[in-house]
Amino acid sequence: MMKTNVEPTPAARGALAGLSLSVLLSSLGTSIANVALPNLAQAFDASFQQVQWVVLAYLLAITTLIVSVGRLGDITGRRRLLLAGIFLFTVASGLCGLAPTLWLLIAARALQGLGAAIMMALTMAFVGETVPKEKAGSAMGLLGTMSAIGTALGPSLGGVLIAGLGWRAIFLINLPLGLLTLYLAHRHLPGERREPTGVRAGFDHTGTLLLALTLAAYALAMTIGRGRFGPLNGVLLLAAAGGVGLFVRAEARAISPLIRLAMFGDRGLSTSLATSMLVSTVMMATLVVGPFYLSRALGLDTALVGLVLSVGPLVAALTGVPAGRLADRFGAPRVSRVGLIGMAAGACTLSMLPTMLGIPGYIAPLVVITASYALFQTANNTAVMAGVGPDQRGAVSGLLNLSRNLGLITGASAMGAVFSLASETSDIASAPPEAVARGMRITFAFAAGLIVVALAIRPRIRPGAG
Repeated sequence: MMKTNVEPTPAARGALAGLSLSVLLSSLGTSIANVALPNLAQAFDASFQQVQWVVLAYLLAITTLIVSVGRLGDITGRRRLLLAGIFLFTVASGLCGLAPTLWLLIAARALQGLGAAIMMALTMAFVGETVPKEKAGSAMGLLGTMSAIGTALGPSLGGVLIAGLGWRAIFLINLPLGLLTLYLAHRHLPGERREPTGVRAGFDHTGTLLLALTLAAYALAMTIGRGRFGPLNGVLLLAAAGGVGLFVRAEARAISPLIRLAMFGDRGLSTSLATSMLVSTVMMATLVVGPFYLSRALGLDTALVGLVLSVGPLVAALTGVPAGRLADRFGAPRVSRVGLIGMAAGACTLSMLPTMLGIPGYIAPLVVITASYALFQTANNTAVMAGVGPDQRGAVSGLLNLSRNLGLITGASAMGAVFSLASETSDIASAPPEAVARGMRITFAFAAGLIVVALAIRPRIRPGAG
């Protein structure tokens, strides 16, 4: 059974292509709809508060269900659940593109988010079954590349599609891509390898419901008000805190818990999840602050703003796979630490250099941040998944994706609030250039501080911990 050749087989390459497209589509869906909100408000004669649910419905579905569907895959079979998730995402995308009313569009987006949650949760879990262990880092690098591209490419791709074909095109483009993904996954993913056991693990319905409600409360607290914190946000945060307590109590009593709380006694896993959330919070700052700085402080038109922002996806595409190879060669803990150091240096530089050098001074630090993020994310995921047993791969993969998603949600709110406070203005869109420049300097100095915190907890990780 032992193979001396560690190169992926053609079937493994086909499986990785299907998994990569799954990650790309689900990540793209997270960011591509934001740019369409003004068009949707006009098309449906709705307020911003109403159309923002097109984004929130997708985000909430992923955030609340990603751990649960990962665990469900561990129990019922990951292959069939992933195929169902890709099919659901594709059908829901078609429904989004054809929706005649706003509320049907929102419902279809929630359904699309459920499909995306399945795709996100299970792709990393398949790496151990499709490629040799010696190539796990490279495979994780490829998936990390597709995730970064999907998240960062959404606004620019969405703008092009809307300008040329209208808002429905941002959803309908998923139909051919979804069918291709389904074909590759069905043809190349390995079959279920179930070993007969006396007792089949049950599904934790109580834990699933409590976790979903808790995460929904937190996500809404971070997104409602677009960075402005009001009484409703406070109530939702209190509800989320109470939900955490109830969830922990329920899991401690469950026969077959959704999340085994003992896993968090492993400092490697717990600090990996915490660090992933911090890093994603910082990455979101580039998407929240960047467009305002480029347009208001540097005076770029919309086309040039999109061109500069596209540097991020390009760097991610070029960095992910090499990052995986570095993790395979030098060890994931070491590479993840290098990635964090690079992010801290990039964020610190981004807080100072653009005011002196303009566009080049913005692009150079952005390249450093994005490349370093790819290094960290690939190595971090590789380190965590390497030590996970087959019966928990889906759940732990879901936790990794959840930490990233919570970081993006928190970043959109917290970094937006820091930027607004630092700019000393209530309306960023009409703020003077010097106020926007000051806001960016302070925001990325704050971001660099968050990465320093991540570095402070990172040395506790042991090689091979998971």
